[in-house]
Amino acid sequence: MEWTAGAEEEGMLLREFLGLKGISKRGLTSIKYDGGGIFVNNEEVTVRRKCHEGDKVKIYFPPETRSDSLIPEDLSLEVLYEDSFLIAVYKPAGMNTIPSRDAQTGSLANALAGYYDKHAIAAGIHIATRLDKDTSGVVLAAKYAHIHHLVSEMQQANLVNREYIGIAEGHVSEDDGTIDQPIARKPDSIITRMVDSQGRRAITHYKKLAEGDRHTMLSFKLETGRTHQIRVHTSWLGYPLAGDDLYGGTCELISRQALHCKKLLLPHPVTRTELTIESPLPGDLTLLMKKTGMIT
Repeated sequence: MEWTAGAEEEGMLLREFLGLKGISKRGLTSIKYDGGGIFVNNEEVTVRRKCHEGDKVKIYFPPETRSDSLIPEDLSLEVLYEDSFLIAVYKPAGMNTIPSRDAQTGSLANALAGYYDKHAIAAGIHIATRLDKDTSGVVLAAKYAHIHHLVSEMQQANLVNREYIGIAEGHVSEDDGTIDQPIARKPDSIITRMVDSQGRRAITHYKKLAEGDRHTMLSFKLETGRTHQIRVHTSWLGYPLAGDDLYGGTCELISRQALHCKKLLLPHPVTRTELTIESPLPGDLTLLMKKTGMIT
């Protein structure tokens, strides 16, 4: 990455200059010790050098490495967006985002590693937005550790927004609303969450999109990103997601929670252009809409 120092940066230490450009202290340490470099006007320098207006500052990050335990697999990855820094892909329901202790293969991370190898992309696996195993939709990954750091900072500033589509059981009475209820882990489970006054604050905005015979299609936007947030909140509201038997839904018409991440919106971490990445509803949710009378 490279920049040109401006008049307002005259006399500024390079360490501070790079910090303003989003390079973390951890990133600088990695550049220093793991094979990267910092150059000003094509001369290698340290972060103690002072900047002058017009200086051409360039940094090289260390080569990306991958865990030896991550097994690359060719899993026919559906790419929704890709550039030199980011990749967004469709994750089908039933696929883990990352390998688990009991399932070292078959995950989205395995598929990304296989895709990189197939296309000779020297990048790491840095998942930025995860989805539950049985939730489908858009997943964003950064190709490099620094880009992942920038996306994480944007997430903390609520600049990365995801829109979900879900089909809930019952007729939701309100056309739209906000659920502001804290979520905590259920005491007797390492998986299940619940609304609890001692939990972390969680905010879900919802809007009614369509109604069927006994179901309601909703869109969701999150202000927070708690585990199982939409699933817990819809259950608390009295309208669990179809297929979500962990939180009170039934598997009569679909065998997984009827939840899909349809859209991802964010400013590009490098170019700052606005990105909108979308994934159409998968076949099982379209079929559920037909079964419930929402579409013919």
